Amino acid sequence: MATVSPTSTVASAPAATPQPAMRLRELVFGAACAAAVRAAARLGVADALGDTPATAEELAAAVNSEPQPLRRLLRALSCYGIFVETENGTFAHTDMSRMLREDDPNSLRYIALWCTEPWTWDAWPRLDEAVRSGASVFHEMYGKGFFDYLHQDAHESAHVFNRAMTTSSMQSALDVAGLLDLTGVSVVADIGGGQGHVLASLLEKHPAVRGTLLDLPDVVAKADPRLRTGGALAQRVRIVPGDCREDIPVDADLYIIKNILEWDDESTRRTLRNIVAAARPGARVVVIENLVDDTASMKFTTAMDLLLLLNVGGAKHSKASLVERITQSGLVLGDIRPVNPYLHAFECAVPG
Repeated sequence: MATVSPTSTVASAPAATPQPAMRLRELVFGAACAAAVRAAARLGVADALGDTPATAEELAAAVNSEPQPLRRLLRALSCYGIFVETENGTFAHTDMSRMLREDDPNSLRYIALWCTEPWTWDAWPRLDEAVRSGASVFHEMYGKGFFDYLHQDAHESAHVFNRAMTTSSMQSALDVAGLLDLTGVSVVADIGGGQGHVLASLLEKHPAVRGTLLDLPDVVAKADPRLRTGGALAQRVRIVPGDCREDIPVDADLYIIKNILEWDDESTRRTLRNIVAAARPGARVVVIENLVDDTASMKFTTAMDLLLLLNVGGAKHSKASLVERITQSGLVLGDIRPVNPYLHAFECAVPG
């Protein structure tokens, strides 16, 4: 789909590859870029802009804002390829700006909001403290842990978090389902699987396979409708409320652990050991995680790694650190494959 109309001409872009001093100036103003993305998402500018370029005045009327400040916002975002300003002064969509639409199949609107929630602006300036101590700064900031704060004091932020995690899980679920070979698998277990989007995608692709979803009670209570009573896959699914750090009462041919080994090291070790204790010899275990090295998405994953340090004292893994945790647990490591630009799958087996 074209991002500008046939009669529109894109304005000249600024020169690429700025000098180091200018690049550093741009980087230290990174908060301005993040804030501009958040403002556009909250205003609904991308939703208001259709396939035809529009003026700032037209968009301002649609989103109930002042035209001149909105023009300034759009011009700033256009510098980063989020919207584009044409030579006649109108604004059009780009591939990135379309992802701020709520109805886009690849929407990142809620992820953009989640990464710029109000608490993040309090936490980032204290990164030096977290680096010195190696621990979260959240309890000192708010007098309680991150998730307690989120669900007790920041209900809107909790809603944004849930929508962002759902969006991310649904988008990656199809990639995981496309990657995994389920030949010889009768039962697959999604451990710490959230609402079960990965499991649902696998069961839809493999009609003879049954599945188990295990996660905390409040999480599985909101499982994907396809998995719940009355859903299209419900007859092939067992939903188990539980904490994988404490126990995994699940028997399966294939265990999937996706993006949950981000806590402290002891919790990660307990989870992997619980898998080994629960699984029969020869069972497959696939660990799927973001990596902070050996990946095309390092700028994204290293930023998430620092945010985890700030809010929960957690960490994303390097390939070496995850391999170490896996082998220490007793699992036998096989292939390591990319799932998409953001995720890698570590194929493992329970020893005989």
